[in-house]
Amino acid sequence: MIHEIYPKKYYVAYTECTPEPEDTVFLFGENTVCCREENGIIEFPKFGELSCADEAEFLYLFSIDKERFFLPDMRVAHSIGCPERYERQETGLFRTVEPRYLAFAAVTAQELYLWYAQSKYCGCCGAKTAHSKTERACVCPQCGAVVYPRISPVVIVAVTNGEYLLVTRYKDRPYRRYALVAGFAEVGESLEDTVRREVFEETGVRVKNISYYKSQPWGFTSTLLSGFFCELDGDPAITIDENELSEAIWLHRDHIPPADSSIALTSEMMEKFRTGC
Repeated sequence: MIHEIYPKKYYVAYTECTPEPEDTVFLFGENTVCCREENGIIEFPKFGELSCADEAEFLYLFSIDKERFFLPDMRVAHSIGCPERYERQETGLFRTVEPRYLAFAAVTAQELYLWYAQSKYCGCCGAKTAHSKTERACVCPQCGAVVYPRISPVVIVAVTNGEYLLVTRYKDRPYRRYALVAGFAEVGESLEDTVRREVFEETGVRVKNISYYKSQPWGFTSTLLSGFFCELDGDPAITIDENELSEAIWLHRDHIPPADSSIALTSEMMEKFRTGC
């Protein structure tokens, strides 16, 4: 999956520091990023390659091994153009490029970029916020409110019935391959209750023997995914939620297409069932 970058290690602890020439800087725009991509290999600018860098301020994001990553502080940053050799590209390329650790870094950085952009003003009193000096947070100097990055919990559910897996297709989305039932946890709801509710709401099926598989941070949508396997409980008849899905069927493991990607929890769970793992 995209966050699995071993043997490299991701260090998320926040510290206030200034970039050095060899540190990586992400320059985002509206669904774009400044980068160099050739034959599926991606590269991002180093601080030492930026022009007008001395006129801007930068926010430390995180580190991977000893490589540090920064973002221009949009509150005070002057316009920083792409250095020579780099160009603007759509951020969707993060799904397919290598090395994997840089794709993960870019997705996570974009998640923080969007959060910072949405947190310029206090949601309580409307005053301009400031960056905390001690943690990854935005603080209101007027009323004292503290805002942390938003992370929404989502369940991914593989419902099994012997040799069959309940698969779905989203409605009105570009992604047309088979997927699993998925949905956001609601207020006051456990993840296991979310599994039961989402499966029933989307397909009319009831489940039992819910078993946790693993989790995945999914920076594309600022969500934390939790994967579960469970079994059909009772009638296998499907009644789909036509507002969410275009299709929901029981598919025999021999007819499940091989995974076309290794970055997503959904693909891994379907592949585990398909191969009998």
